[in-house]
Amino acid sequence: MASGKTLSRSEEFVSLLENVGSLAVVCHDNPDPDCIASALALQTMASHAGVEETDILYGGEVSHQQNRAFVNLLEVELTEFDGEDLEEYEVIGFVDHSVKGENNAVPGEASVDFVIDHHPPENDVDARFVDIREEFGATTTILVEYLRELDVTPDTDVATALLFAIRAETLEYLRGTTEMEYEASEFLHRYADTELLRRMTEPAFTPETLDTIGEAILEREVRASALVAGVGVINERDALPQAADYLMRLEGVSTVLVFGVVDDRIEASARSKDSRVNLDRVMNDAFGDVGSAGGHRGMAGAQVPLGVFSEMAENDEKMIELVSGTVKKRFFNEMNLQEDEEDV
Repeated sequence: MASGKTLSRSEEFVSLLENVGSLAVVCHDNPDPDCIASALALQTMASHAGVEETDILYGGEVSHQQNRAFVNLLEVELTEFDGEDLEEYEVIGFVDHSVKGENNAVPGEASVDFVIDHHPPENDVDARFVDIREEFGATTTILVEYLRELDVTPDTDVATALLFAIRAETLEYLRGTTEMEYEASEFLHRYADTELLRRMTEPAFTPETLDTIGEAILEREVRASALVAGVGVINERDALPQAADYLMRLEGVSTVLVFGVVDDRIEASARSKDSRVNLDRVMNDAFGDVGSAGGHRGMAGAQVPLGVFSEMAENDEKMIELVSGTVKKRFFNEMNLQEDEEDV
């Protein structure tokens, strides 16, 4: 490389992999297609750079039926970890998330070498290499740019994964899409398996997801154009965003929050098509002081430990009642929709 030449972001990233034998790409808990596909792209680049071993790590579970279909049909190798197995890797990086201990099992004392993401961070990101582009519709798009700049051709499965991820993350190019998503998709179409893409796009609902959507419909509370629904105790965390997406179709509703109790925490998923609403800010202001929250302007989530709710309630029914009242009050207050403004 000529002396004095300014490196591209992809070249800067690859320079981290020089003479590296092992790489850990850490996904967030409950990884979605954008996260997993981005990790596959990094794995492809690492292989071309001569890295002998690249593992894709995650905590939590792959519970959304579309995500499971994605992993199973592409035979993606994911490795579960609990934060204790990172010392064996020479390079460690985050993809599609940026903060240690938030939606991942990485301990605060761990050293992170790189972060590649499209979500806006709340605080400074601690890593040697950081590429966060919140103006992009998907983290996958950044990684496709890397592949193109480095002249690395993805194999059929990786290209299919990347194309599916862009489509899923942007809701078929209807949410947060930029010119770069279209350019990346055009590039990937040359290599992708369209029949496999179709099969990943049309997975069956699980019975619990259907039950969660039904519970959200029954328990919905609407104030002005905002809808909030609690679905009680559930096992499939990814049923929440599906229920939120479904309720966004209700006439007169432009903002939706669906929440439920998963294991020892409250999980919440929010959607909005109202240009006046910034869900990243709303969810942070509503729940950031008691848990972790954030996302994008039109799509965000939150995780809150049950903590005091479990201690205050003498039974599960009372706990759900306390959780429901608190979550609704916090969210509606941040939306400036106090109870006296409720639509009956």
